[in-house]
Amino acid sequence: MNHHREIAIVRWPGQTPPIEDGLAALLAAYHLRTEAEKGASVADVHGLPDRYRAEITDPRTAFAGDVVLVALLDDTVVGCLVVTSPNNGQSEIKRLWTDPESRGRGVASALLGAALTQAAEHGVHTVRLSVWEWRTGAIALYEQLGFTTTQSWDERKQLVCMQRSL
Repeated sequence: MNHHREIAIVRWPGQTPPIEDGLAALLAAYHLRTEAEKGASVADVHGLPDRYRAEITDPRTAFAGDVVLVALLDDTVVGCLVVTSPNNGQSEIKRLWTDPESRGRGVASALLGAALTQAAEHGVHTVRLSVWEWRTGAIALYEQLGFTTTQSWDERKQLVCMQRSL
């Protein structure tokens, strides 16, 4: 397998190959894995909380006003990320997920780079995110990209809040 194929980052919805099913599959994998890691494993998407199920079944409505970035290798959806609409000069990165078979190829880094560019182009001065403390690989990546731990804005235990100035 060629590991040097170019990763394309596209904005969804947009002028791209049909990717909605791939996006839904990534969001489902993200939420199912997160619930399992939190100790609340569910068998399938029907067992997820309503707000997460809504993202999978109707991402257009769930992320209305936000920017959804999707990573493609050839025409295969391999990663996703959501950048919330700017609010008082801040945006939040959510739902960063790379298909496990595509990890180690720079997909997450490419998505994050595109997200930071997107935010800067829209006048954002601070990008923030939250990540579960056990996702040490993700935390290390965020730190490499200049994110630092900050005071939590979320009451959930084991959640690390980070931010980066642009």
